[in-house]
Amino acid sequence: MTQPLLSIEGISVTLPTPRGLLRAVDHVDLQLEAGRTLGVVGESGCGKTMLSRAILQLLPKRAALKGRIVFGGRDMASLASEELRRLRGPELAVVFQDPMTSLNPVLTIGTQLIETLQAHLGMDTAEAIRRSIQLLSEVGIPAPEQRLRQYPHQLSGGMRQRVAIAIALSCEPKLLIADEPTTALDVALRGQIMALLDDLQREQGLAVLLITHDLPMVRQFAQRVLVMEKGHCVEAGRVDRVLQRPEHPYTQRLVHSAPVRDVRTAQ
Repeated sequence: MTQPLLSIEGISVTLPTPRGLLRAVDHVDLQLEAGRTLGVVGESGCGKTMLSRAILQLLPKRAALKGRIVFGGRDMASLASEELRRLRGPELAVVFQDPMTSLNPVLTIGTQLIETLQAHLGMDTAEAIRRSIQLLSEVGIPAPEQRLRQYPHQLSGGMRQRVAIAIALSCEPKLLIADEPTTALDVALRGQIMALLDDLQREQGLAVLLITHDLPMVRQFAQRVLVMEKGHCVEAGRVDRVLQRPEHPYTQRLVHSAPVRDVRTAQ
């Protein structure tokens, strides 16, 4: 049997608060194979983003992590900070909800792309410029040569998110964590961005961990789904089974309250 690209066993994340310890993630297990998409769903505050930060080893300083995270055969907790830095980008990438939090506002789009390619792939400047233009074109940005000279604030929200995706995929990672990648966009742009991610995934064969509260999105783009409530995994399995025949009352409420729409063609 093929080993999963990402395997999480009994992960818990505990945070100190004025009211005592908060278990933001409570004994969660999951597996994700190469080339597949796993949707992690639940309401705001259920622990989805904290789970992604545990995978990235980017938890708050006072957070306590228990359990095991294995990515590409490596135990993430055992890696030194320099090993983690080399891993993030080339093999493990992330796209956040708001690209303005991940794009540097004082650097041009070109500088951010070029520096990423040079730092992780060792490209010279001319090669990195050519690859940057190609990447922007691949994510559907018109006039890519011109965009390289622009700053994030000069682009629309949809364009900024496409740039963030281009940077995340520039080193052809094995796993992409997409943390609410379309929440800040209007309905039409959500469909365009998810269709773009889906197409790029098929071309590059990367695994995607899709963190969202949008069940129609998960229904259309994921093969498996994990439902979280208050830090716990309350239900998990194939998308067609969980979303068509939910067993847990919380999942049932989510499914019954979710709209029915085609995300890819939404206008």
